Amino acid sequence: MNRVAAVVLLGGWTGLASAAQDAGPWRLDAAIDSPELVSLGGSYRVRYETLNHPYRAGATGSDEILVGRLLLNARVTLRSLYVNLEFEDSRQQLADSGSALGTDSVNTLEPLQMLAGMRFDDVLSRGARLDVSAGRMTIDVGGRRLVSRNNFRNTINAYTGVHALWKSADGFEARAFYVEPVQRKPSDLASLLDNDSELDSESSDVSLWGLFGATPEVFGDVKAEAYFYGLRTRDHVGIPAADRDIYTPGFRLYRTPVAQSWDFETEAAYQFGTSRQTTAATDTRDLQHRAGFFHGEIGYTWSGKLLPRVELFYDYASGDDDPSDNENNRFDTLYGSRSFDYGPTGIYGALARANLNSPGLRLEAKPLPNLSGRVGYRAVWLASSRDQYTTARLQDRTGNSGDFVGHQLDAQIQYTLLPGNLVLEFGGAYLAHGEFLETAPDAPNEGDTTYIYASATATF
Repeated sequence: MNRVAAVVLLGGWTGLASAAQDAGPWRLDAAIDSPELVSLGGSYRVRYETLNHPYRAGATGSDEILVGRLLLNARVTLRSLYVNLEFEDSRQQLADSGSALGTDSVNTLEPLQMLAGMRFDDVLSRGARLDVSAGRMTIDVGGRRLVSRNNFRNTINAYTGVHALWKSADGFEARAFYVEPVQRKPSDLASLLDNDSELDSESSDVSLWGLFGATPEVFGDVKAEAYFYGLRTRDHVGIPAADRDIYTPGFRLYRTPVAQSWDFETEAAYQFGTSRQTTAATDTRDLQHRAGFFHGEIGYTWSGKLLPRVELFYDYASGDDDPSDNENNRFDTLYGSRSFDYGPTGIYGALARANLNSPGLRLEAKPLPNLSGRVGYRAVWLASSRDQYTTARLQDRTGNSGDFVGHQLDAQIQYTLLPGNLVLEFGGAYLAHGEFLETAPDAPNEGDTTYIYASATATF
């Protein structure tokens, strides 16, 4: 099977993105250089999830869901010109009217990517390549915390617009894009329960643009990235939105883990502009948007058969300090992924990059070439006790419920049963409720939350 098809088998061809942290070993330049005129590939993933004692506002009892995601990809290459088509079919079973069900789980029979692109060689320097694409696309950028192609989630973010990527022979990278995020449809609960189909669409009322640069080394083997993103949202037909005009500059420094060595990663971003507090049509007050985010980690990998690695990390995403003033201080994660930092999402997804203050520890090991696992712990506080715990939709504007959300344990085991064809994954999370989840208005307060999942991914 050719290399482009293998991209789909390991989680999907991004068409535009650099290799993701949790994707396979492919690279965009290798894919573009493929001599194949036509390449085909696909994958199907099925995952069962169960959750007991919910943490979300007003929720009760338990929940379960069976989700499946089919990806089919076709790519045609003719010299420097290429066309890429990808279809997604994401469905669910077992959910009911009380399930935490949304378009993050269901998006049936949808053209995920329909783009055309051209590559130009020796642009600005010998060996450098410029790739320009236009159409519907998926995008992975840098650490994937603000703009990404989703992996654990059952549906994938798509965008319509233009994208340009320049890459030098010695690894320097620059990219620019202007896109309109695609709105997944339908979004009402009844339609999602029935796996109804409706073509997704984009609107000029929502636009995202970005500038990104990366260098292969700043000192030693430390790599650096810098970016500047802009997001504009307005209400459009049938889709209420909190108006936003926000700008996000940021940077990332990291050293890749290797045996018998220390590694680290730090990423920080600041946001400014204007935003509104709610999606209500009556909310017409523009607030000054001032927010920030920080992720830091340091790890060490030992040599030996297990390749054990230990990692200390810390995440901070600001919350709104005073809900009654003229500022919005809650960080907006834009279109980022979160499972690689915060544990499983799906019907769980307890943590997000908003109003978060959380240190933790993670252990990783690879006892066999086809077997890997990790276990992590986090203590979780709200950055602001008066702002919303966003994933639970819980808020105490007085701050009297405190800021301690609780303790989270999460684990994951991945086993490659048939290399290149079948991967099994098992995992889960346990959220021990703290003072906030026990006393906040409308908190379920049924006990600690337990989540377990099992999945299988077949590739072809």
